[in-house]
Amino acid sequence: MSTAILTGQPVPGSSIETDLRSLGFDVRIADGAADVGPLLAQVPGEQRVAVVDARFVGHPHALRLGLTDPRFPLAAVPGAVTAQPAARSVLTGAVDREYATTAPALDALDGSPAGAPGDHFVDRVVTALEAQGADVRRPELGSLVATVPDDPQTRNEARQAVAAVDDEAVRLKSAVKARDGFFTTFCISPYSRYIARWCARRGLTPNQVTTASLLTALIAAGSAATGTRAGFVAAGVLLIASFVLDCTDGQLARYSLQYSTLGAWLDATFDRAKEYAYYAGLALGAARGGDDVWALALGAMVLQTCRHVVDFSFNEANHDADANTSPTAALSDRLDSVGWTVWLRRMIVLPIGERWAMIAVLTALTTPRITFYALLIGCAFAATYTTAGRVLRSVTRKARRTDRAARALADLADSGPLVELLLRTARGTYRRSGVYAAAAGSVLVAGSALLWGAGWQTVLCALGYVLLSAAAVQRPLKGALDWLVPPLFRAAEYGTVLVLAAKADVNGVLPAAFGLVAAVAYHHYDTVYRIRGDAGAPPAWLVRAIGGHEGRTLLVTVLALALTASQFGVALTVLAVAVALVVLFESIRFWVSAHQGGAPAVHDEGEPA
Repeated sequence: MSTAILTGQPVPGSSIETDLRSLGFDVRIADGAADVGPLLAQVPGEQRVAVVDARFVGHPHALRLGLTDPRFPLAAVPGAVTAQPAARSVLTGAVDREYATTAPALDALDGSPAGAPGDHFVDRVVTALEAQGADVRRPELGSLVATVPDDPQTRNEARQAVAAVDDEAVRLKSAVKARDGFFTTFCISPYSRYIARWCARRGLTPNQVTTASLLTALIAAGSAATGTRAGFVAAGVLLIASFVLDCTDGQLARYSLQYSTLGAWLDATFDRAKEYAYYAGLALGAARGGDDVWALALGAMVLQTCRHVVDFSFNEANHDADANTSPTAALSDRLDSVGWTVWLRRMIVLPIGERWAMIAVLTALTTPRITFYALLIGCAFAATYTTAGRVLRSVTRKARRTDRAARALADLADSGPLVELLLRTARGTYRRSGVYAAAAGSVLVAGSALLWGAGWQTVLCALGYVLLSAAAVQRPLKGALDWLVPPLFRAAEYGTVLVLAAKADVNGVLPAAFGLVAAVAYHHYDTVYRIRGDAGAPPAWLVRAIGGHEGRTLLVTVLALALTASQFGVALTVLAVAVALVVLFESIRFWVSAHQGGAPAVHDEGEPA
């Protein structure tokens, strides 16, 4: 239970007490400004507290936005301010100082309480907080009303303004993500927002809807794995149903402001788990019909993951860069000012909505092989388009990257103990931008696997890849194109596993390779989500325990050389299980403990995935 302190008696006919109680607040009334501080002190320290002017007139959703959003320690709308436990002392101090400043004036008015005509005690407290440098969140209210009238006439005008705007319609509209893909915006969100409201009214949480979406996708994957036409049709329908629920969970979070650290992680992680599990289901279904498409399934996962890493790395490199402008970015902004180009550009990057719709329709109407061919072609075009645009932006802008950005890119690189050893023994020997060494190493190891397969030449080239990987991260990654280093490492590691597994040409090796890449990709996605949540990279012991990208790549080439093809498949399976167990254990431990420890809530709108 949260507590709201009303400064003064509510105006007759006001619904402020009812509105606050509907938002989960226990309402207490301060007769005067002198009573606010003592009432604040009585509220248990683990509770959210709000101070609200009793004359407040506005929409309930304006109060909800200002007083219940869990993402912000301090927030305010006109006439109301709230503090979470972490910021309670800051609010209490501002209240005490503001009362001490205005007490003589109040005494001159015979002790007129806060909330008397002309007195805006709550708003002065907010002004004092901001003057002291406190970060007070002021949500965008749009057409919603939130005001503190001083006289009956302005109060009546404010109430008429409230009546003129449909609070629930605004709330439903704001539940939809501001920037999304064409398919999601026009084919899903028009009705999924009502599903979100239905869930909210029945007390369902976003995490429950996220879990339902995962289960639906897993059932879809199981249906695809049957290999029958009926199974493929059911899989396509269920995949769309899973996506509807995937949209609903975010809309439910925005509708009811149920943001959480754990929820953001579950939503992001389950999206990848659903898609890649569906790839596996399609491959299993194709195998039942005598068609081996595991290489295509693994290739689709590799391409999609590398494409995501490009997005993550570019955004982190430019997150807080100075002078972050370029002619390419200016052209992009101009194109975004023309309606049809906005939607065209959003569609051709094949975001999750368009991608899943394409997969669902092709699954139902064609074969897994055709589905994967279309997916690979579409994703390859999207990856080329977005990467080329970002390269152009990078080479035409004069931005200074920060130490934070360099640290994030180094964490995304996922360098292991072999690179650490080389950096200690050969510091300062490589002086060029890291992207050149990363590109050379990636071409070297993946190309050798393609040319020689499981041979000693590939092992030697993998050793060269280790050396070049160390050279790539020897200096801070602040070059114009150094954001390409992590995706190049991902392409090298995943591509090497794919090629060596495909060349083994024995049943079971490619599924084992799929499992290994899935486990490692989860680790890389988990690293991204930690950095996005300002939680830092995974602990160093975890990266060392699973070998780093260079150690795993070298190990796979050695296993391919030393073992028979069937033994290689078993070794990949064991390695996949070992990596998955270690990574999942640490990831779940971290996110659950962060959630229980009261970590700041996260809700990243981000780009369409």
